[in-house]
Amino acid sequence: MLRRSLSRLSPLLSNGALRPLPPLSSLSLRPLRLSSSSQTLNPPTTPPPQEDDAINDLEGPAPRMTVSIDRSGLHNPPEHSHEASSDSELVKHLKSIIRFRGGPISVAEYMEEVLTNPHSGFYINRDVFGASGDFVTSPEVSQMFGEMVGVWTMCLWEQMGQPENVNLIELGPGRGTLMADLLRGSSKFVNFTKSLNIHLVECSPALQKVQYNTLKCAEDVLGEESSTKRPISGISGAPVHWHAALEQVPSGLPTIILAHEFYDALPIHQFQKTSRGWCEKMIDVSEDSSFQFVLSRHPSPSLLYLSKRCKWASAAEVEQFEHIEVCPKAMELTEQIAKRISLDGGGALIIDYGKNGIVSDSLQAIRKHKFVHILDDPGSADLSAYVDFASIRHSAEEVSENISVHGPITQSQFLGSLGINFRVEALLQNCTEEQAETLRTGYWRLVGDGEAPFWEGPDEQTPIGMGTRYLAVAIVNKRQGAPVPFE
Repeated sequence: MLRRSLSRLSPLLSNGALRPLPPLSSLSLRPLRLSSSSQTLNPPTTPPPQEDDAINDLEGPAPRMTVSIDRSGLHNPPEHSHEASSDSELVKHLKSIIRFRGGPISVAEYMEEVLTNPHSGFYINRDVFGASGDFVTSPEVSQMFGEMVGVWTMCLWEQMGQPENVNLIELGPGRGTLMADLLRGSSKFVNFTKSLNIHLVECSPALQKVQYNTLKCAEDVLGEESSTKRPISGISGAPVHWHAALEQVPSGLPTIILAHEFYDALPIHQFQKTSRGWCEKMIDVSEDSSFQFVLSRHPSPSLLYLSKRCKWASAAEVEQFEHIEVCPKAMELTEQIAKRISLDGGGALIIDYGKNGIVSDSLQAIRKHKFVHILDDPGSADLSAYVDFASIRHSAEEVSENISVHGPITQSQFLGSLGINFRVEALLQNCTEEQAETLRTGYWRLVGDGEAPFWEGPDEQTPIGMGTRYLAVAIVNKRQGAPVPFE
C-alpha cells in the first residue's frame, strides 16, 4: 500500500522547488531535556485549622447580632495601595486568583493562564516562533516536514475513497508554515486540493493574522448575490476558517486532523508520592511575595485523572515513579477527536515529543531558546511538557470500537518511510551551496539522533537531531485500514 501510494505522489518528491529558508545555523530547536528546576516537596506539617471551640460550646438560642459596615476605607485608602509594583499584569492576576481562593492553584491552572490568558498569555499577543522568537518547530526547520505530512494526508485521503469534500483541520498551526508547505507540495494533485476545507484551530489573534498572510489568503465573495466574504488561500484556492476550539469546527464531513506540537502545551497536573499518598503539586505565593511550589493539604478533584491513568499502567510501572504528570485536557481532546473520526470517517496525525508511557516531572520553561525556571516571570516563557502517548492510545480506544490507533513510531521512521530521503536528494540538485548546507542541516534536525557528525561551525550552533525524540501516532476510522506508514 505504501509503495503504491508513494508512486502516485512521485511528482511531489521529485519536484525540485525550494522555498526560501533562513540559514539553519541561526536557528535552535525547542530544547528537549527534562527541566532542571524540578524539586521534591515535603508534605505540609501544619495541622488544618480547627473549628472555633467557643462556637461549638454555645448552648441555647443564639444571641441577636448586629452587623455594621465600615465605609471609611472608601475615602481613606491604605497608604500602601499607592506604592508602585514591579509585577506584570499577569503576575498580579495570578496572585489575585490565589488570594481570592484563599489557597494555591494547580500547575494546570497556572499553565493555562500563562499560555492563553486573553490579555497577557504567552501565545496570545505575539509571534513566538522562529529564530527571533522563543523556539523553532519542525516546519520552520525545513519545508520537507510539511511536504511529508502532505504525502501522509493525501495517502489517507485515497484510503478514505477520495471524498469530494473533506475537512482538513490543524490544531495550533503556529505561523501556518506546515499548512502552507502541505498545500504547496500537493498543488499538482487537483482533485485533492479541490476537496479541502481548511480549518485552523487557533486562539491567538496575533497568530491568526500571521497564518492569514502565510497562506496568502484573500477575501472571496460567496455567490453573485451575496455580500458575505470568506478567506481563500492563494496557494491552493481552498477556503480557510479559524476557530478557537475543535468543537467549533462543523462536523458531518470526512475529517483529517493534524496536531503537531500541540499536545505538549496542554495544561498538566503534577503529583508527588508522599507518606500520606499521592498529593498534587500546587503553586502558592510565599512570604516574600514570589511564587513557590507547595503540596495540596487535601485530596484534589484531579486525583480522579491520576487514578484513571494509573489503571492503564501496570503496578510495577507506577511503583517506579515518585512524580507523575497527568494531562486531563489531552485525554478529553483525544476523546473528542476519536468520536469525530468514528462518526465522520477520516483520521488524525499527532506528532510531538514525549514517551509511550507514564511521564514524570517533565514540565519546562523556555525563553529565547534557553531554559528558565518555571515560575520566573510568568507569561514571558513557553511552558511545555512531554506527551504521554500511551494515555492518548487508551483515551481514543475507550471512546469507540470504530477507530484504531497506530504507533507511536519515531519521527525518523515516519518521515523516512514517506520518502524524505528522495525529497532531499531532489532539492539538492537545484540549489546553491548555501541552500545545500541549510537542507543538510534541516534534514539532520528532522531525522537525526543527537549532534550532527558533519557540523563544522560553532559548537553552540551544532544541529541536534530530534528524529527519535519526536513520536508520531495515527488515529483512524477502522473502515479505512491501517494508514501509511503504520501498516
